[in-house]
Amino acid sequence: MAGFYENRQEEERVILVEVKERGEQETDASLEELSELVKTAGAFTVGKMVQNLEYANPVTYLGKGKLDELKTMLVALDATGIVCDTELTPVQMKNLSQILDVKIMDRTMVILDIFAARANTKEGKIQVELAQLKYNATMLVGLRPSLSRLGGGIGTRGPGEKKLEMDRRLIREQISRLKQDLEAVKKHRQTQRKLRSSNSSPTICIVGYTNAGKSTLLNHLTKAEVLAEDKLFATLDPTTRSLVLPNGQNIMLTDTVGFISKLPHHLIQAFRSTLEEAKYSDMILHVVDVSNPDMDRQMFAVYETLRQLEITDKPVITVFNKIDRLGEHPIIKDLRADATVYVSAVKEQGFDKLLSLIEEKLRENRVYVEEVISYKKAGILADVRRYGEVLAEDYREDGIYLRAYVRAQDAAKFQRSE
Repeated sequence: MAGFYENRQEEERVILVEVKERGEQETDASLEELSELVKTAGAFTVGKMVQNLEYANPVTYLGKGKLDELKTMLVALDATGIVCDTELTPVQMKNLSQILDVKIMDRTMVILDIFAARANTKEGKIQVELAQLKYNATMLVGLRPSLSRLGGGIGTRGPGEKKLEMDRRLIREQISRLKQDLEAVKKHRQTQRKLRSSNSSPTICIVGYTNAGKSTLLNHLTKAEVLAEDKLFATLDPTTRSLVLPNGQNIMLTDTVGFISKLPHHLIQAFRSTLEEAKYSDMILHVVDVSNPDMDRQMFAVYETLRQLEITDKPVITVFNKIDRLGEHPIIKDLRADATVYVSAVKEQGFDKLLSLIEEKLRENRVYVEEVISYKKAGILADVRRYGEVLAEDYREDGIYLRAYVRAQDAAKFQRSE
């Protein structure tokens, strides 16, 4: 089946719909983001509708008056479907489809479709299909009439319509098989991680809201040549590259999938093993687009996702990126971070300060040693230079004088031999 990124005869034209419930303040920003998601998925936004309600209608999502107004909009704008900025219930999906007689989609469906297009690794593809099938299992009744109205488009990538016609038993069997496949991949990843952890460089995980500039930062620091586009979820599968700090220490930088508000809980669970790279890292770089007016909400979404993933005990350096887009140097703080720095990843501004902060924070988790090492143990100096920070090194008659910050597990190696 043709996907969004291939030529299609008919482009989907959609109206974005949101119910602003009591206490909500960010509908405009959320709808703007949904518009970008729809664009990334290959569809075209032709209109928007917002309704203020105490609570979304549990049966039809919108109130009757707005439904009548939406019917008129669909005809006037020649729209082929609507996208709701909330994960609909099966009842809401089914009733909206029957009332409006067009394709009904929600935010979750759009995000899952983008992920299906962007996953390249075996693990990524398994995770996306698993998330889609879990979503489809709960939405099966509502999705059938909705997706049958159009032959392609959002929601038909990956498992698609064919699998939607399975009964729930077959979907459960498929989910079970995918879970087994994912568990096998996870065990392989754990084995690789154990091999790396005993003799490896510090690992720093780059996280942040989608399109904050994570891949651009990785590219300019390490010359990684990772795809970096001005699109949501430009990269999905994690990429790891090595970097030598100014003090000579080697570290590993890992770029991860961008976070987003209202991240579907199906994806939180399905992508837990991929995002575990952050859980097992030594430090987190939280990249923030300082030029985005919705920056505070995006920062909150990142921290909330890390909390859901139980990643709350890592030192965090918040990297306020894209300062070149601002007329004045900002005065912005992140009280949840251990340190902050302002950079422009594109223009490589602020990199000296960033690298200095990384060295400083890594040093806090190292043990200071000052020893004279016998020449019989001179071979361990290679590990010191690679995995630690050498402050002084002097070759003397009775051995090698060394002052350095080293990993705790290596400190015992530096005792002077008898």
